[in-house]
Amino acid sequence: MAFNLGTLDISIIVVYLVAVILLGFYFGSKHEDAEDYFLAGRNLTWPIIGFSLFASNMSSNSLVGLAGAGYKDGFSVYSYEWMAVVILIIFAVFFLPFYLKNRIFTIPEYLEKRYSYVVRAYTSFIAVTLNILVDIAATLYAGGLVINLIFPGFELWQIIVGLAIIAGIYTITGGLSSVMYTDAVQAVILIFGSTMITIFAYNAIGGWDAVYAITDASHFDIMKPIDDEKMPYPSVFTGVLLIGFYFWGTNQYITQRTLAAKDIRQGQWGAIFAGFLKLSILFIMIFPGAFARVLYPDMTDMDMVYPTMVFDLLPPGLLGIVLAGLIAAMMSSLDSGLNSVSTLITMDFVQKVKPDMTSKQLMTTGRIITLIVMVIAILWAPQIGNFEKLWDYLQNTLAWFCPPIVALFVMGLFSKKVNNMGAIASIIVGFSITVFLIGSKMTDVQLDLPNFLYVATIHFLICCVVLYVFSLFGESKTDAELAKVVWTRAEFENETVSLRDLAWYKNYRYQGIGLLILVALILLMY
Repeated sequence: MAFNLGTLDISIIVVYLVAVILLGFYFGSKHEDAEDYFLAGRNLTWPIIGFSLFASNMSSNSLVGLAGAGYKDGFSVYSYEWMAVVILIIFAVFFLPFYLKNRIFTIPEYLEKRYSYVVRAYTSFIAVTLNILVDIAATLYAGGLVINLIFPGFELWQIIVGLAIIAGIYTITGGLSSVMYTDAVQAVILIFGSTMITIFAYNAIGGWDAVYAITDASHFDIMKPIDDEKMPYPSVFTGVLLIGFYFWGTNQYITQRTLAAKDIRQGQWGAIFAGFLKLSILFIMIFPGAFARVLYPDMTDMDMVYPTMVFDLLPPGLLGIVLAGLIAAMMSSLDSGLNSVSTLITMDFVQKVKPDMTSKQLMTTGRIITLIVMVIAILWAPQIGNFEKLWDYLQNTLAWFCPPIVALFVMGLFSKKVNNMGAIASIIVGFSITVFLIGSKMTDVQLDLPNFLYVATIHFLICCVVLYVFSLFGESKTDAELAKVVWTRAEFENETVSLRDLAWYKNYRYQGIGLLILVALILLMY
């Protein structure tokens, strides 16, 4: 299918791209030190945090993938979204207060305070590797394929280079401030564009009856039966919860936004707001895929569902805005990946090697590293298409790598009994299992393993047991040291007292309860 753009639509896209670059230069002129550059001066408020969390999570391949899932597989993919709401509430209650109280630059820095630098370095290394080779490169490759459909006159590698340069310019110059404010703008464009697609698609089919007439009722079930091959309902409360917690609670790629909060309340409100925005995904990104079943009943390429609807249904002008939203989604993921890797390498490794570097020198180093990471991602992204098997297996990457890391955070925060010896033993065992699982996939070894979401949970439990058992033979930190990094009931009670002075609607706990009620209503409906 040929996709053609008019002058008005192209102009809108160009204006958008120029605007985000200028925004990067604007914030870049305001930075004075590393805290300004990496954490926006720790001065951000909840709307910016919430919008940035949402935008960073949604890439162009997410838009395409969710619409395709709504068309082919049904509503079960939404389990990743509503579970994210639950995880964000847990994160706001238990983990974020300790991250902010310790004034850390990176999430792995918490693990150094809890265990040792070795644990921090391992976790940071895994995060850097995954962010570069998976998050950034995969977003460039998959996003490049989508943009290539719209602009077939350009080669894929040219689109990849162009996108990386644009995202790299405002990320290098503006740091996290630029990333988060552009993310906020991009989130608004993304939500508006997705809403327009939903409205136009709904009007085009004439209502839900047209979808029900050609679709089995089970297609609209979010929770699938226990014998479902892809996502049986128990896996939602095991593997989906585990992977979601890694992504939303321990991944620098996402959580760096909350580290920049002006204070604990702004961070908690931002997390809750992001959860509220996540609820919309069913209605503005998955619904259109269901509507497309009526519009294009014979479509076989699920990646074509979203772009086909965009060009078929939208008038000039609005088409340009929605396409800008598509590009915005990709930019949000790219800038987040570049900024997080730069922060991890600079603060977790460079500063350790050269502890006498000034704050301004660290900021300069971060910019150089962002440039280097951008070049590496540009070189690697086109190669992904040459490794069809690898590309397929990258979808399971988090399930392979996250269980040992989640075990370190969960056990570390909630148990005083675990220590550095247990942590290192858990890393060794956990990484060995990861290598085994990857090796079995890459060599086509036939293993009678359960659903990968169940495997991830078993992996996590093994790491927790190893962490606890080996901690019996090592030395623990003092009670004074642990008080700064381990949650106790007293923490919750003290916060309860501090929340009494707030109006009920400003209490993030009530906000969280409200979100859970909305989640329950959606699950009852579908």
